[in-house]
Amino acid sequence: MTKEVNNITNVDLLNKSTVFEVNGEEVKLSGNIIKKYLVSGEAEVTDQEVIMFLQLCKYQKLNPFLNEAYLVKFKNNTGPDKPAQIIVSKEAFMKRAESHPQYNGLSAGIIVEREGEMVEVEGAIKLGKDKLIGGWAKIYRKDRERPVVTKISLSEFSKGQATWNQMPLNMIRKTAIVNAMREAFPDNLGAMYTEEEQVTTPSIEKNVQEEISVNANSEVLDMPTQKNEMPKFEGVREPDELEPEPADMPHEEPPARPY
Repeated sequence: MTKEVNNITNVDLLNKSTVFEVNGEEVKLSGNIIKKYLVSGEAEVTDQEVIMFLQLCKYQKLNPFLNEAYLVKFKNNTGPDKPAQIIVSKEAFMKRAESHPQYNGLSAGIIVEREGEMVEVEGAIKLGKDKLIGGWAKIYRKDRERPVVTKISLSEFSKGQATWNQMPLNMIRKTAIVNAMREAFPDNLGAMYTEEEQVTTPSIEKNVQEEISVNANSEVLDMPTQKNEMPKFEGVREPDELEPEPADMPHEEPPARPY
């Protein structure tokens, strides 16, 4: 019986619009809108992945039409497609953390091997002979005497992606900050992952579901953002709103998908 109820609920989420508010702006999402406008990559997303994305946006107050979150899935030519990844923009992630009332600043940098010793350098610059091996970050909270400290290894995050090859120092520092922020504010950022982490985060779907289960009825802090005008989707109509097309009307191609 429970399984049947869940199936009915999932069908409703896919076919009917879910309306929620983000910083004073009304956001209207459905499975159809997500599949048509908000998915990147060549592979086809599953209904479950779409619902996960919709629920995360709703409960974490993210507006995907302003690129605060997006759903990515790539084809795997050697086997089954890998699960879709729910990615939160770095800007949305940082604004959410910095809007927390207990946030009290950060310091971050890189970790290098210098003359046989491991040295922490603030910022993202090193000497010519230094070997980059990782990144570090400290997040300060007003309600704690000691900062939350994170140190991460370059080899665990850099897997040959183009951006990592071009800017390894900057990327490892950013990733250290994101990881430290998540540890410092788990209630607000626990299920949110940025693009820098997408290759190295294997259990996003599980973490998102746990976050939804815990916070479905809790209040989430809105983060201050600029007033950007949301795209209108008058042309996207839900199944229960569609009207039969007269037989003599010429066929029209669907509107191009915005990016």
